[in-house]
Amino acid sequence: MIISESELQIYRAQLKCGFKDLDEVFGDCMDEALASLSVQGVKDYLEGASLVCAIGRGFEPVLVYLEEMPQVAAALGEGTLSLVSQTVWKMSRTPNGRAIPAFVQTIAEAARRLGSEDSLRHYVELLLDMMTRTTGSIHGFHSTIPSPGLPELLNQMPYLLSQLSLEGLKNWIDYGIRNYETHPERQTDYFCLQSADSRAILQRERHGTLFIDNERRLDLYLKALWEEEPRLVPYSNAFDELRKPLPYYDALGMRVPDVYDDIDGVPGIDRYRALLAHMAAHQRWTTAIIADNYSPFQRIAIELLEDSRVEYLAIQAYPGLAGLFLALHPQPVEGACNPEEESCIRHRLAMLSYAILNPDHPYRNEDILEFVARFRALMASGEGSTSAVAKIAISFIARTRRQSDQLPNIRFENTEVEYRDDNRHMWRFIEEGDEEEMFEEQRRLEPEDHEPEGLPPRHYPEWDYHSKTYRPDWVSLYESLHPKGNAADVDKLLDKHAALAKRLQQILDMLKPQHYVRVRYQEEGSELDLDVAIRSLIDLKSGSMPDPRINMIHKHDGRDIAVMLLLDLSASLADTPEGCEQTILQLSQEAVALLGWSIDRLGDKFAIAGFSSNTRHEVRYQHIKGYSETWNDEVKSRLAAMEAGYSTRMGAALRHAAHYLGAQQADKKLLLVLTDGEPSDIDVSDERLLIEDAHKAVQELDQQGIFTHCVNLDPQADEYVTDIFGRNYTVIDRVERLPEKLPQLFLSLTK
Repeated sequence: MIISESELQIYRAQLKCGFKDLDEVFGDCMDEALASLSVQGVKDYLEGASLVCAIGRGFEPVLVYLEEMPQVAAALGEGTLSLVSQTVWKMSRTPNGRAIPAFVQTIAEAARRLGSEDSLRHYVELLLDMMTRTTGSIHGFHSTIPSPGLPELLNQMPYLLSQLSLEGLKNWIDYGIRNYETHPERQTDYFCLQSADSRAILQRERHGTLFIDNERRLDLYLKALWEEEPRLVPYSNAFDELRKPLPYYDALGMRVPDVYDDIDGVPGIDRYRALLAHMAAHQRWTTAIIADNYSPFQRIAIELLEDSRVEYLAIQAYPGLAGLFLALHPQPVEGACNPEEESCIRHRLAMLSYAILNPDHPYRNEDILEFVARFRALMASGEGSTSAVAKIAISFIARTRRQSDQLPNIRFENTEVEYRDDNRHMWRFIEEGDEEEMFEEQRRLEPEDHEPEGLPPRHYPEWDYHSKTYRPDWVSLYESLHPKGNAADVDKLLDKHAALAKRLQQILDMLKPQHYVRVRYQEEGSELDLDVAIRSLIDLKSGSMPDPRINMIHKHDGRDIAVMLLLDLSASLADTPEGCEQTILQLSQEAVALLGWSIDRLGDKFAIAGFSSNTRHEVRYQHIKGYSETWNDEVKSRLAAMEAGYSTRMGAALRHAAHYLGAQQADKKLLLVLTDGEPSDIDVSDERLLIEDAHKAVQELDQQGIFTHCVNLDPQADEYVTDIFGRNYTVIDRVERLPEKLPQLFLSLTK
């Protein structure tokens, strides 16, 4: 890209540097910068060069920065521009200014060898740590004696990076600092590779197959066999001690280790090939599924079965991969894990994975044999998919589950398949969004000529008060959007209670926040902030970057509440109380309609859901109103279609309601439960079991900062409701007064 003389002068004015020699090369540098960088990148580039110039170390560091950094930023990311300039500035604030030219000279080679912005950042942190630990540490001097080894280290850096991984370099530097921190001559000899132990430690750390030396071979491998051309981005295992990073891929490329050692006779280059073949197979055959409703154990099993499925398909395409995968896949010994002392879930899954890949496996476990047969039958039928193997995985977990799987002592020996990635690409997460919106998203994802399959069940534990333990993944909860009815029916109910609504309006006027606060500096808003807008216009006219935050918004001050109304829709709601002309369900509809109308006028965040159950295998949770929805005809139509049926398994419904309420940002969170009886279900004979589970769920919600209050329509509720909700309940003996009492109760709880 060739720029005009006038444009060049504009850019030259932005570079705060007065060296005369700079004018001769500046045009060529800017040509490359404009061709490689974004508008913001060019700005950062010139600011970085100005900062390097301001340290007063001569022309050379500025020239190297201007010549090298466009290529570095284009290859690794524009964040490297400020990373390098800020590092130079930090070094200039120490006695190590003499090492700055050598540092800037190493950046281009380091960027080429390390291959990613994260790795370059770790490299810089490594140098700064070495500089800090060796500066002023000799004979008691502080911050006055420069690091004797830093200039020598930087001079040797191109060679060191060609021999060592980032982890090996870190270990080599650490050895030199630990042993020669207070011996300047020996430190200098070590870091310039003159001492015997320096070369010995270099040989010790020099191992494995470096990614950067084989990058082109691996690129060609992906392109030739898999017709894939993703960017390969190396990472180092040296800087995360708590949780070692795993390979993964996303839209920005495939993340791979910067070095692989030979293991069990498999060369490092073949380990890279196995990893890339596995990830390429995922890219070709894996379809993302919704993660939220699977338990952790189920997700682990699904990931393993999907790993096995894509490798099975890869072997069908390239049979030679079978030997490579099996050479790297651990072979767990049957019976090696003791379920009485340790959690064996990973051991079982690793056995299943190995048996799927190896038809000649030695296992005799009936469950392993059955599920391997089911897997192979599925693949032979041509119906194998991510969702299909997910069902097999869930069945395997359900069949083989033991109480000891919850033990903290988990068996890891011979269970880690190190060439597999972390499977983040398999999952879509929807829990942060609104529940009604996620159902609309699910519909958009389905083909137009098919009905949506719906969300998979979410599994919840249930409290067993006999053993004082949870039954893991005991309850299967199915959520759905409530069917629609006639919204006009709800409008009629509101007209019926017009006099009550008028009285409620008077209370609402007193509770509704009256004071507004102004929130300035918003990019989007309802009103222009004139002071900021004028300043931004002046900046724009003067050639500076204007502040885009020229709007402001107004917010209510003093009331920040999120509410979830959870409705018991069990069969008993179809009963007609003595002396009433309406069923409990009809009265509940009137009460909820008035409550929804009231909360809508207050402006509180508000959602409505109903629940019922038909054994622990089928708890139905139906969304009636979501937090992002207004009180509109869509919501009214769902409310008008409410029906009563089945039983009242309350604990799982409480936990699922808290899942959505807990995600709301509010000072106060209220879960209001409307029910006409105690928790019960047809598969439970012990009447205390579900009462105790509901009580445990209320305790869990309290720990999450959610206030729970029950409105009970059962005249005999005092016998059990205290056991569940403590003192946070209201019993309405005269059910016909529910439409009046429910809105008033809410207003009293939130005033």
